Amino acid sequence: MHTVDRIPSAALASLIILQSVMLSALYAGVPPHPPEAIPLFGIAPFLGVALSVATAALIIGPGASRTGRWLGCLAALMALLSFGPQKYLDPQFALIWPAVLGGQIASLILIANLVVPGRLRLAAADKGAGS
Repeated sequence: MHTVDRIPSAALASLIILQSVMLSALYAGVPPHPPEAIPLFGIAPFLGVALSVATAALIIGPGASRTGRWLGCLAALMALLSFGPQKYLDPQFALIWPAVLGGQIASLILIANLVVPGRLRLAAADKGAGS
C-alpha cells in the first residue's frame, strides 16, 4: 500500500481516537466533555454509531472502493457534528481547540478522498515517478 493510500486510513484512525477520548471524558465526567444529550439525541449513542462507521470504513479501506470512500465521508460528516466550525462559537473553545482542529483536518481529508480520490493518487504517483 502506497503512502497516499494510508492518508485516509490515518484520518479515520484520528477520528476514532478523538471520538473515543470524548466518549471517555463524557463517561468519566472530566471537563471539558460533551453534553449528555442535544435536542436530537443522546451523545453517547451517537458517538457509538460514529465510531462504528469510522471503524467500518477503516476495515473496508477508505481508498479501496467506492463503499469505503462513502463510509469515510459519512464518518467525517458525523465527526463534524462534534468538531465542526460551530465549535468556534462554543464557550469552551479555548479548552477544546486542539480536538476541533484535529477533527476538522481529518474530516477534510476524508471528504477530499471521496471527491477527488483519483487526483490524490495521481499526484502521489507523479511524485513517485519523478524520484
